[in-house]
Amino acid sequence: MDRQDGDGTGTAGWDAINAALCALYPGQEPRHYGTLVSHTLGGDDPLDGISVYWSELPCPHWHYVTYGFSELYGKQSDDPQESGFGFELTFRLAAGEGAGRVGEVPMWPLNLLQNVARYVFGSGNVFEAGHHLDANGPIALDVDTQLRHLAVVADPRLPAIDTPNGRLDFLQMVGMTDEEMAAIRRWSTLGVMAALEPAMPSWITVLERASLLRDPALAAQVEAGSRREGSSTGMLFVDTLDWSVDGVRTTLVLGAGQVESVLELLPLRLHHDRPLVVLGRERQWRFEPGTADDLQLDDDGARCVLSDATLAAMLEEIRAERGVYPLPGGRLQVEVVPTQLRDGRGNVIREIG
Repeated sequence: MDRQDGDGTGTAGWDAINAALCALYPGQEPRHYGTLVSHTLGGDDPLDGISVYWSELPCPHWHYVTYGFSELYGKQSDDPQESGFGFELTFRLAAGEGAGRVGEVPMWPLNLLQNVARYVFGSGNVFEAGHHLDANGPIALDVDTQLRHLAVVADPRLPAIDTPNGRLDFLQMVGMTDEEMAAIRRWSTLGVMAALEPAMPSWITVLERASLLRDPALAAQVEAGSRREGSSTGMLFVDTLDWSVDGVRTTLVLGAGQVESVLELLPLRLHHDRPLVVLGRERQWRFEPGTADDLQLDDDGARCVLSDATLAAMLEEIRAERGVYPLPGGRLQVEVVPTQLRDGRGNVIREIG
């Protein structure tokens, strides 16, 4: 019989997660960090709790597992196939030297996972294996780390499970450097992660590490995959995106901090007959390949077809420096404006462009 929560609701979803973890860590009692006031009752933390397990394999690390993206209690959603958002998140953090099963659990991953949950609950956007996101700063505040991004993969030791409330996947978040995330954008999350896995067993996050792409052999393998397959990054989120029309000429406005990413991805998408959508806070600009330039605008969206010649001109002329860059044909120009980089507390630490 299912356990009952305080409201008398069955906890079949919670029990199914526990059963999967008991099979992986037989006999181990996890450290569980619950939420004092649940999100449904107005609390600040969306997740009902996070359990932390100690693992020796393939190297000593802490394994964090969330409770709350799926339906933990009674079935609430209309989808019988999936439980809630259809996943729970995990995170594997390498243990420091001398750490052990009875040692102190690092607390910052709890905050990281709750922050990710706030994004999911607030936006309704769900994660799948192969997704990635920018942490907008170090993944652990007040720690000297080069890891500023998160990749999403299927947890290598926790397969998907079927619960009474539907199926759920265990998706592992992995800390990545700027260089590694740039490689992911040029190729694909799963391609890069597969290439890096021998050097990052079970994709355990090591805060102190440098980019794994400093290894020339790994870097060459990833670059070859990008050239062969192009980029799987069909959407690029940017802080600055706008445009204005003056007569027959349209001015596309981009932040200097995003220009290099846009220019890097354009040939890797358009040369493989794939579009690239640049998403701002309120507008989106869709680049498409074509034999002749074309531009169609509405209030919050644009469709921009680029010929090979115009794409080549963009790659040749536009720089991540403030200024206005006219393109062939006279109908489109790109204005680059400065981008301000902020730390985790919102303070401006550097300006690009």
